[in-house]
Amino acid sequence: MSALPESRRAARRQRSRPRYVLWGVLALIVLVILAVAWVGVRGLLAKRDLEASVSHVDTLKSQLTKGDTKGAQRTAKELEDSAAGARALTGDPVWALFERTPFIGENLAAVRQVSVIVDDVASNAVRPVAGVLGDVDVDAFKPQDGKIDLQPLMTAQPAVARATTALSEATRAADGIDTTDTVSAVTDAVRQLRTSLASVSEQAAVANKAVSLVPPMLGDDGARQYLVLFQNNAELRAGGGIPGAVALLTVEDGAIHLESQAAGSSFGPYEDPVLPLGTDTTGLYGSITGKYMQDVTLTPRFDTSAKLARQMWKQEHGQQVDGVLSIDPVTLGYILKATGPVTLATGDELTSDNAVQFLLSDAYAKYPDPAVQDAFFASAASAVFTKVSEGGFDPKEFIAALTTGVDEGRVKLWSADKGEQAELAGTAIAGELPKNDDSSQQFGVYLNDATGAKMDYYLEKTVSIGSEVCRKDGRPTWTVEVTLKSSAPADAATSLPEYVTGGGIYGVSPGAVRTNVAIYAPSSGVYVASSQDGKTASPQTAMDGKHPVAQFQALLSPGKSTTIRVQYLGGPGQATTPVDAVSTPGVHQKVTQPLSAGCESPVG
Repeated sequence: MSALPESRRAARRQRSRPRYVLWGVLALIVLVILAVAWVGVRGLLAKRDLEASVSHVDTLKSQLTKGDTKGAQRTAKELEDSAAGARALTGDPVWALFERTPFIGENLAAVRQVSVIVDDVASNAVRPVAGVLGDVDVDAFKPQDGKIDLQPLMTAQPAVARATTALSEATRAADGIDTTDTVSAVTDAVRQLRTSLASVSEQAAVANKAVSLVPPMLGDDGARQYLVLFQNNAELRAGGGIPGAVALLTVEDGAIHLESQAAGSSFGPYEDPVLPLGTDTTGLYGSITGKYMQDVTLTPRFDTSAKLARQMWKQEHGQQVDGVLSIDPVTLGYILKATGPVTLATGDELTSDNAVQFLLSDAYAKYPDPAVQDAFFASAASAVFTKVSEGGFDPKEFIAALTTGVDEGRVKLWSADKGEQAELAGTAIAGELPKNDDSSQQFGVYLNDATGAKMDYYLEKTVSIGSEVCRKDGRPTWTVEVTLKSSAPADAATSLPEYVTGGGIYGVSPGAVRTNVAIYAPSSGVYVASSQDGKTASPQTAMDGKHPVAQFQALLSPGKSTTIRVQYLGGPGQATTPVDAVSTPGVHQKVTQPLSAGCESPVG
């Protein structure tokens, strides 16, 4: 057979070429479909694993709350497995290739980053802590023969430190995820991750400080002595109340002993402040802050109060304590939920239900002699302490009581050790002035009794705060509203003991209550205007450190109320920064309320 002419062979090649191109296109389409299916299937599987991880986290929280450490360890392993699965499913080359495609690429990248972060948290935070859960069971902290076993905390220190670092890194990574062009479901997931990490990271930082500080502060390296201030909320001070009683604690290797007690009234007056006071303190609260033990908490700066109390104790008793702890009767009521009722030397029974009323009101009627009152309060403190030191309490309830007390500003701690105090700084237990940063602008509302009596048992307080943009430059206008009301009986002047009403000794009619109200603004705040009961007010304006302060005075008869309203101008770029307020913890605790203030003047 003769060969085909060249022209016919060329024609055949021309006809075959579209066929090859078609097969190539089909093959490419099939590859794309397979790749899309691959990414889609793996995306669904990753979604399943991430949702499982969320479920495991919820279970883990519940188990830890209940003290189920064995169950928590199992759940931690399940969390680690599901998180690793999500990371593997979103980490292959095909997924990486599709991250570069328009429209869906940003979403795939965000999902992968979320998976990586969750896996890192499971491996580098949850795993190390889970490994020591059995050793740090809260029941292990129950004192035996007056002594707490500190070894579990010391063992947990490296794991908790590692977890804290991992959570901090995860928080920064989550903040770096770009959600500019992601779909709402992915955006919401990233937002939820950021919120959760911020909360957990903050809690881990506190836990890390706790496991680092508790052993040395409880004397694992030698005996320590602490002064305890029992603040009486019936006579308010900015820090909580007058230190009506003080006690000396000695701790060594986890063993705690109540050494001695004294009435706050037995300290002072001193001719001069026991330590030099700053002009900010004397300008707002007077030199008496450093002359009487009962006035050291006039300032909301607990470090200042603690140093003054420490020096007064040294002058009277010759002992230089290692730190100062503050607690109030409301917290004792919380602790009694953990211990159950205690019987006092007087025969009275103190319970979680009657503690506040008994200690801050009924005792004054039952024991009108101030010396007997002091003995009664000392007996109450000693009875609760004895029950706790002997291990007669529910550890979970006890930790919850202290946590609530710290959160409400009722429990404070200062250490004379500069390194330890630096670790305490920035935490709720340090009792510092309001904190201000990019995440929040915080006001402070502090009350000081000016009646010279115990009428604040009947004082009710409500704090509201709001922010509005009322200027073209975008700077916010902050409005703080404080309402005080006296719930004292109408016949308080005659029905209440003179020791409670003050008997008019300090110029306040019996039954009335006089209060100084100091409102601390963020450092960027500029005072604009204020009113009291709708009329223009003229408060004392001053500075305490970097905080502008406006101080007012209220005088209330039984059943009456007053409302103070203050406006401040916020700083540039703070229009969207949340505002909040902390305030003196009185007998009646209320959460700060949001305020829809608008842009009108506070007067009206």
